Amino acid sequence: MVAPAAQAPSPSAVPSFHSSSGPTADLVETGSSSTRISDRLGQVWLQRDLLFSLTKRELTVRHRNSLIGIFWNLLNPLLHLTVYSVVFTIILNSGYHRQPLKLLTGMVMLGLFTTSVSAATMSATKGAPLIKKIWFAREVLPFSAVAAQVVTFFSRFLVLVVGLIMFQHRPEWSMMWMAPLAVVITIALATGIGMLLAGLNVLYRDVSHFLEMVLMALFWLTPIIYPYDLVAARLIERLGPSGEYLMLINPLVPLVVTFQRIFYNPATFVPEQQEKFALMLRPTSWYLQNLAWSGLVAAVALYVGMRVFARMERDFADRL
Repeated sequence: MVAPAAQAPSPSAVPSFHSSSGPTADLVETGSSSTRISDRLGQVWLQRDLLFSLTKRELTVRHRNSLIGIFWNLLNPLLHLTVYSVVFTIILNSGYHRQPLKLLTGMVMLGLFTTSVSAATMSATKGAPLIKKIWFAREVLPFSAVAAQVVTFFSRFLVLVVGLIMFQHRPEWSMMWMAPLAVVITIALATGIGMLLAGLNVLYRDVSHFLEMVLMALFWLTPIIYPYDLVAARLIERLGPSGEYLMLINPLVPLVVTFQRIFYNPATFVPEQQEKFALMLRPTSWYLQNLAWSGLVAAVALYVGMRVFARMERDFADRL
């Protein structure tokens, strides 16, 4: 077994990689033991061919021997959309205008987070054969796992676009510039948490099982099925204006609500329907303030996740 990076003879050396020979070709058995984030990111950049190849492999393996291949990425949100639409629009008769579109908008955004965290958490254990065989910047594993989920997100986003066309629904074009910002923050938050859990999952394999329960709780703590105004208004009624912050403390809430405000866009509804979304129909400054909070949490999570991952990766080869 190759010695860990901390025992490498030449810290300045970096691996060479030739994508034409596969992900494991011609990698040098050396690297830097530095835990500085800038150094770690520099090594990932130098091995970007490996990052690209692992991302491509992740997407290819996922749909190998599948009859419809990548179209499974579209069927998943469509299935959820159909089930929740029947339950909450027909059976329960929620009374909210274009409920399926609101559900789809929230699920696309939350799905980016949950699938990215789950994939990053399992990346180190799934990459055990590669870790034991050669040296490379271990951050490539969670980064490639998240990158594959980002590709899936854009394919599922197409379902949302189709939904907008079908419903002939107009998004809020004046706020559209905030959509990429919300997506970037979501990716950063998921990557940071995923890297932290990836290291812990090498030591304690039940981390992945615990994560499943946490993600299920996050689904119900985030306004996907129910409107943001419904819960926020009750918190304000019982606890005063500050009660709303109990909901916004979840960094996913501003991200999902921003996406809903842009694409579900209650501002296009008739006045009777708009009354149900009075809290969402706030000025852009309110959304920017909440996105800043989510961005701060994402930055801290990414920093902590990368630092912890860098310290723990030295023992990966021995513990896997």
